[in-house]
Amino acid sequence: MSTPEQDFYDAVVIGGGPAGLTAAMYLARARYRTIVIEKDDFGGQITITDEVVNYPGVLTTNGRALATTMRRQAQDFGAELRTADVTGIDVLDDGVKLVHTTRGDVRAFAVVLAMGAAPRRIGFAGEREYAGRGVATCATCDGEFFTGRDVLVVGGGFAAAEESVFLTRYARKVTVLVREDDFTCDAQVADRAKHDPKIDVLYHTELEGVEAGEHGLVEATLRDAHTGDRRHWQPEDDGTFGVFVFAGYVPQTSIVDGFVRLDDDGYVICNPMTLETSVPGVYAAGDLRAKDLRQVVTATADGAIAAVHAEQYAADASRRTGVVPERPSVSVHERREREAGANIPEQTTIAPASNAVDDTPAPQVGSFFDDDVRTQLRVIFARMQRNVTLQLQLDDTPLSVELKAFIEELVHLSGGKLAMLSDHVERVDEHGRGIFNATLPLPFAAPVVSLLVRNDTGELVPTGIAFHGVPGGHEFNAFALALYNAAGPGQPLPDDERERIEAIHDPVDVMLLVSLTCTMCPETVRAAQRIASLNPNVRAEAYDIAHYPELKERYGVMSVPCIVVTRGDRTRTDFGRKGVTQMLDLIDHV
Repeated sequence: MSTPEQDFYDAVVIGGGPAGLTAAMYLARARYRTIVIEKDDFGGQITITDEVVNYPGVLTTNGRALATTMRRQAQDFGAELRTADVTGIDVLDDGVKLVHTTRGDVRAFAVVLAMGAAPRRIGFAGEREYAGRGVATCATCDGEFFTGRDVLVVGGGFAAAEESVFLTRYARKVTVLVREDDFTCDAQVADRAKHDPKIDVLYHTELEGVEAGEHGLVEATLRDAHTGDRRHWQPEDDGTFGVFVFAGYVPQTSIVDGFVRLDDDGYVICNPMTLETSVPGVYAAGDLRAKDLRQVVTATADGAIAAVHAEQYAADASRRTGVVPERPSVSVHERREREAGANIPEQTTIAPASNAVDDTPAPQVGSFFDDDVRTQLRVIFARMQRNVTLQLQLDDTPLSVELKAFIEELVHLSGGKLAMLSDHVERVDEHGRGIFNATLPLPFAAPVVSLLVRNDTGELVPTGIAFHGVPGGHEFNAFALALYNAAGPGQPLPDDERERIEAIHDPVDVMLLVSLTCTMCPETVRAAQRIASLNPNVRAEAYDIAHYPELKERYGVMSVPCIVVTRGDRTRTDFGRKGVTQMLDLIDHV
């Protein structure tokens, strides 16, 4: 058998939702070297689900918590996780798969496609124009922006029924527009919506268009799907309203179009028993494959089935080629098993486990960071090329007390890689809150943590990166990566993106209005702050919109992320998830 190759994997899983994480869990537990590549946040669509009550063995949880547990399980078994865009897949002469990503190519015997699906647009007038300005697709992210207002929900499936009930926490009244004569989901789920006193259901009704006034949506045109009759709809108080669209999903299969066989709707066609696609050694799992039911439980089942057959394929390919991928270290799971006295064999598959012993002391549980987060932080701190100073500016509110404690614990965990400076804001209102001018491109708003580094002469200089509020929830990953990007070397970028960043020669201010529950916000914050870390002409500051209502009112925020780019005397406001390329496009067009 040949020498193990350090840069070679048994399996690459593309997509970090429930299907992908389950596949990685099974593969890594069987001691195959596995990497999961995800372009956004790990967890997939389940992270925007407020309540999960039908996952076997779990009485009730929320989607984010369930996804976090799946991610930790995959990592504990030894799966590697990487954030990157996959741009294509090739099959080499020996059957090895070459997966092209924005962070370099990855070679593997087997590939599991688990990219999932994205919300479907239905095409009513104003859907694109008012996206982020009254039209939304994520109740968990944007529901709070419609507190006390009327809301239309479009759709008749699981998501529409479940999310309409969730929206009653905020909305004064929810009206569900169902195109068919009844909901198409399970009766028990539909009954919750049908019998909620704050929900009206209009059957065989379509949304044809919306119109907006100065402060938001003011009127909708509804169409009877049977008769074609149209009528105008307005909120009972003649105020503004929101529209949430839950009309199914579109499979995210563009990168494999022409590589594997797809059906007419773009879903992957595969063997129903093994989940192998038309390309040997490439499997499909989750919402992107052609099947009848798309739920988290079927996604995890797909992941397990695909993984088992990918294991067999990888083992056969390893024997055939003589290439033996090697796992880099003993997993957390194996370490626990050995500490418990279990007899762990040195090899259970064609992929040998390393004899290295992980002697890292078990982390202690802290008030802000659990064991899993501490493990991730240690990796980031170890890779930082220079120290980062966190400058706090605090007012007299409890939020400032929380931010200070949060940063103090982070600094303590850093092993000297982080330092902290703290200043008190003198100008406060009667509530102890720092006074700020919301009309500025990047208003100073306490509490805030800013990232500073030392230049070649040893002077502390700002990086242009800051977070107003406490960077917890989904924003913590973005904040941790901001530390890494500020300290260097930072997340890798394609040459064309780096060249575009370096070509920005005039000052640009990027205000990022976010919510800690928003799953689309972290990628947008990461993208803007990655640009700022490489170009001193760019400043990118994030604001937890829950604590700064002045900004919410000024920019009419009804959806997050909201991005306000100021360049000279020109300003542009945009909404939605943005990667580095999309953020550069936005900056270029201001």
